[in-house]
Amino acid sequence: MDLNSDLGEGFGQWVLGDDDALLEVVTSANVACGFHAGDAVTMRRVTARCVERGVAIGAQVGYRDLPGFGRRFIDVEPHALTQDVLYQLGALDGFARVAGDRVRYVKPHGALYNAIVHHEEQAAAVVAAVLDYDATLPVLGLPGSVWLRLAAEAGLTTIAEAFADRAYTPEGTLVSRRLPGAVLHDAAEIARRCVAMATGRTVTDVDGGELTLQPGSICVHGDTPGAVDIARQVRDALAGAGVGLAPFAR
Repeated sequence: MDLNSDLGEGFGQWVLGDDDALLEVVTSANVACGFHAGDAVTMRRVTARCVERGVAIGAQVGYRDLPGFGRRFIDVEPHALTQDVLYQLGALDGFARVAGDRVRYVKPHGALYNAIVHHEEQAAAVVAAVLDYDATLPVLGLPGSVWLRLAAEAGLTTIAEAFADRAYTPEGTLVSRRLPGAVLHDAAEIARRCVAMATGRTVTDVDGGELTLQPGSICVHGDTPGAVDIARQVRDALAGAGVGLAPFAR
């Protein structure tokens, strides 16, 4: 099982999350590419740390929305969105190559991630960007999303993702962050849910029903309060259950 986290999400003097601590735990890093968060100095530092620790570097691409942290939907024209994603991929890949590696996969961020669960035109625009840049790059996304369907139809490798610290609807989508209970905080409960996800057992959805997720990667958000402790408990619980951890992208 792969364990990923969103890293490099500071900007200038503003710091979010403990990147170095999380890089001791996760196997893949979704690195902000400067549109929703991140800057050149941060990308340089995080990619270098990823290489030092053997963590796979992923491009976390999003809307051009620093004030909203990429969590606001933007009705951007599809052709422009393709170029925005290309811009972000090229930026992060440049720093990854200077560090001695390269971008290994692509994961959309925030509102873009949620939009392309259903938004055909924007999903196709992101797929087009990956194809233009490097058709060998795997892509992460929500199972059942338009994004993963279109990516698979285009010949891209798709990886189903689950979220350690987010509540799910009965349909298998994420509960909106605007609703109470959308983000989970009990580290022990989160760890138990992750073991269930990784071993094919059910987790409880927001309505109390049972939901089966079969992820190839599990995300622990780097900006969740207590993220490092949560990530450590998840890793330890998975190891205790006999689930090996390794990046899906090599």
